[in-house]
Amino acid sequence: MTQQGVRRSADDVLALAPDDSSRRAGSRLGVVDPWTGVGSSAEGAVWGQCEGSGGRPYLTVVDVAGPAGPAYKCSCPSRKFPCKHALGLLLLWAAGDGSVPTGAAPDWAAEWVAGRRRRAESEQAADEVGPASGPADPEAARRRAERRADRVTAGATELEQRLCDLLRGGLATAEQSGYAMWEETAARMVDAQAPGLASKARELGAIPGSGAGWPVRLLEECALLHLLARGWLHGADLPAGLSAAVRSRVGLPTSPEGPPVRDRWLVLAQYDTADSRLTTRRIWLHGTGTGRTALVLSYGPVGRAPELALPVGRLVDAEVTPYPGTGQFRVALGERFAAPEPTAERPAGTGTARAAARYGEALLHDPWLDAVPVTLGGVVPVPDGDTWQLADSKGDLAIPLSAAARAGAGLWRLVALSGGAPVTVFGECGHRGFTPLTAWPEGPGAAVPLC
Repeated sequence: MTQQGVRRSADDVLALAPDDSSRRAGSRLGVVDPWTGVGSSAEGAVWGQCEGSGGRPYLTVVDVAGPAGPAYKCSCPSRKFPCKHALGLLLLWAAGDGSVPTGAAPDWAAEWVAGRRRRAESEQAADEVGPASGPADPEAARRRAERRADRVTAGATELEQRLCDLLRGGLATAEQSGYAMWEETAARMVDAQAPGLASKARELGAIPGSGAGWPVRLLEECALLHLLARGWLHGADLPAGLSAAVRSRVGLPTSPEGPPVRDRWLVLAQYDTADSRLTTRRIWLHGTGTGRTALVLSYGPVGRAPELALPVGRLVDAEVTPYPGTGQFRVALGERFAAPEPTAERPAGTGTARAAARYGEALLHDPWLDAVPVTLGGVVPVPDGDTWQLADSKGDLAIPLSAAARAGAGLWRLVALSGGAPVTVFGECGHRGFTPLTAWPEGPGAAVPLC
């Protein structure tokens, strides 16, 4: 967020919020009244005590200049990350009006900041030096990989049999059996060390009885799962890129490969999704020099957002390393050479017809891909009965918005930003429609997050 105490704007702080409710609550706490004992250090620590609903104030500290990026700690019970108290404290500090004086940190804040920085530096040193136990045994690693591959093969074979039994008995049996059948299938895939197959099986369990047309949706998803299982069982016959996609979808771990790519990356969008085990944060980047679109994934425990946060609409000078697989967008974020900075940059937009074609082309390399990142230029949100579409102002085809987009508040922010005029919209385009994530007005103007 900063380097050695350099302040950021209120917009930068609010961009770190995990959701709209945290952004609003943090804004209300960005004033002097609820705070006591506030302070900051030249090394990049900010601390304070905020009045809460209980008898004791919440102790909040933020390390804004640590070697691993900004981090937050608060004694409140919130599971959001950063919490509203951390956001409020940063807003108070970012104002730069003297409300947060420079001084020595209290023991509770200083000990946490020092401990965090020691851990981060130790981890960085370990990464540079490598394992202390000596070189890995390649033969032992090969045997472990073979044993896991055998387990996954057994799991894929069993999954194929279960899908055949379902179709032989008729899809109506899926509604009668309930979710327990799919949960048991998922547990078998976990035993087979194929977490990707387990996740897909759980998704199937939510389809029966989910509304009109559910048998068609269930059949489609069963076909894709069958294709994935067959892809694993016949992986030796696949092209290298498609084989890498199969391994990734099955759930085998992969590591970034190749030389890192340094660029000034525009932060296109950031949003979180959660399941019963993890909170996943997706950050989309656009290389202003390379023209590449990249996806950074980070994870946090259930109910808590990951630490990594990049403000939408800012430029980040950084290195990324791609993961293997043809047409894959995922990268690992490496060294960052400067704090995110404001910019007027925006990606070039394309037409709606080209966006749909781009998704079709991506399916050649990864048939299980739900959507691809696309920036639409010169589109207008228009109602279409009970749904909404993005209509190309140049007379191209209209593209429907996904159900998830229509259900969120982001649609109304997009409509308000447009006001009937064309806008530039970045989002994800797939078989469920287009999900807008960030928008820019047609003329000069800052990025507006929609998620």
